[in-house]
Amino acid sequence: MRREYHKWASPILGREMEILEFGQGGRPLLAFPTSAGRFFDYENFGMVRALGDRLERDDVHLFCVDSVDAESFYATWKRPADRAVRHLEYERYVIEEVLPFIRWRNPLPYLAVTGNSFGGYHAVNFGLRHPDIVDRAMSLGGAFEMTSFFDGHYDENVYYNSPLDFLPGLRDPWFIDQYNRHCLLILGTGETDPCRGSNERLAGLLAEKGIRHVLDVGQGVGHDWPFWFEMIHRYLDWNA
Repeated sequence: MRREYHKWASPILGREMEILEFGQGGRPLLAFPTSAGRFFDYENFGMVRALGDRLERDDVHLFCVDSVDAESFYATWKRPADRAVRHLEYERYVIEEVLPFIRWRNPLPYLAVTGNSFGGYHAVNFGLRHPDIVDRAMSLGGAFEMTSFFDGHYDENVYYNSPLDFLPGLRDPWFIDQYNRHCLLILGTGETDPCRGSNERLAGLLAEKGIRHVLDVGQGVGHDWPFWFEMIHRYLDWNA
């Protein structure tokens, strides 16, 4: 399969950012790394190998981005408000820099996003905030309890990046319509996954709003890469 490394100085983030690209055709798939993870984690932990057949036959075209979690959610030396602002800068980087790059490499008018653990949060939160951009958001063992990262600080930026908080108050019919027509949300977890509770709570909120989604609780499934290798294939093929 084709493997290409890319790096550029991000004007939005004020630092260099790196991306690994695998494959050359099929559905564009943007992968967020795990907690404070790196762009090479999908390859190093075996997910690229697990997707090898799909990449070879141009079923998916994978783009693995870097994170700035260490400068946002996990930057405990920063003021909590500044952590949330840095996350919003990262979101702008994805929208204004990464997505145009993906469209240049692959013009197919489709985008799936995914991630494991904290990357699952990024994928679902991005899909919830931008359902007009994302066709499929797949969380594998996602973590959705976000307010603990801000040491009791609570402002609009924290609220609108905490799905468990902003979904109960969501009234905008445009978002509901986009979720149901355009963006499929898939929440994958397991019976022994420590993040299972937050996935079930999020699924409950989506159900209350009548938002199309899938909650998949795997039997004998925990919170680790070997489980996620199998899950990603099912979610890429899920028809709902």
